[in-house]
Amino acid sequence: MGIKDLSKVIADHAPSAIKEVEMKSFFGRKVAVDASMCLYQFLVAVRSDGSLLQTADGETTSHLMGIFYRTIRMIDNGIKPVYVFDGKPPDMKSGELEKRAQRREDTEKQLKEAEEEGNAEDIQKFERRLVKVTKSHNDEVKQLLRLMGIPVVEAPCEAEAQCAELVSSGKVYGTATEDMDALTFGSNVLLRNMTASEAKKLKVKEINLARVLEGFEMTNEQFVDLCIMLGCDYCGSIRGVGQKKAYELIKKYGTIEAVLENLDTAKYPPPADWPFKRARELFITPDVKKGSEVELVWKEPDVEGVVAFMCGEKAFEETRIRNSLAKMSKGRQAASQGRIDSFFTTQKTVKVETLSTAAARKRKADEKDGKKRGSAKKIK
Repeated sequence: MGIKDLSKVIADHAPSAIKEVEMKSFFGRKVAVDASMCLYQFLVAVRSDGSLLQTADGETTSHLMGIFYRTIRMIDNGIKPVYVFDGKPPDMKSGELEKRAQRREDTEKQLKEAEEEGNAEDIQKFERRLVKVTKSHNDEVKQLLRLMGIPVVEAPCEAEAQCAELVSSGKVYGTATEDMDALTFGSNVLLRNMTASEAKKLKVKEINLARVLEGFEMTNEQFVDLCIMLGCDYCGSIRGVGQKKAYELIKKYGTIEAVLENLDTAKYPPPADWPFKRARELFITPDVKKGSEVELVWKEPDVEGVVAFMCGEKAFEETRIRNSLAKMSKGRQAASQGRIDSFFTTQKTVKVETLSTAAARKRKADEKDGKKRGSAKKIK
């Protein structure tokens, strides 16, 4: 879920923090990708005829297809992705996980009813809702990425928190995810739509945390409290307090503690034994690997290894896989060479033009000064 309505609050109160840009604008950037979010997007993807992406034997392959082609698209645009996978969820998230389990149980009942009625549209809708990222999905994608030469980071806890740590430590430029809580964890740059289908022609939405705080006129601690007030995965929120009221209360009182001291709790009842302080700790000091301890290395792809896995095991068409890998290799070389050429050309051009302009200005000044001295002698 991330943070409820946070994108709307930012659009209302800090619109300058958001900009939409083309994928190619991130040429030369390293980006941490929230792998779990990507996998879910790809697993619910459907073909144009409405069927799920599967092999002839019924094995789902959309997660592999999605990761393979979107990764190549990023590399083709000069981006160096690193995929970050979730670890064990914190105990605080158990309540949210229980809610999801209940929703899943309800959906299973609805699916059974749709099947009994023979309603094909509802069957497809409920089947998509029941899609779940499994350990097997994660393991297969990790195997593919490593064969492609792409770094994989396994977070001890939340992937978004680990992505934020990689951004804060300067390892990467930003976090690519649809979950807004990457900002709450401290990622200064959030990139939405980066892994969206190319067919949708969506621009990447870049959100800058520093500009969000500036627009909100809040400290990072106040921003975290606002996110908890809006609604997060770790605890409930105050009943009756929507995104507009939550923003006003934090702006006026500064902290959740001060809000509770001044709020009419009969009208706006907070959750019983509300663990907002623990949620705050998880956002400000999450369980992550320190950026200094994470080594990110992009390698040349193991072409034959990828072909053996994708074509030999997963029945993908070999010619397409090989052509895509060739495109990936060219993209890597072009991006690397382009950065080097751009750097030296820019430096050289600026230096030469500056010296030439200065020299020309000096010559003109000397000529003008000489003429003045000549004129002075004639007068004498």
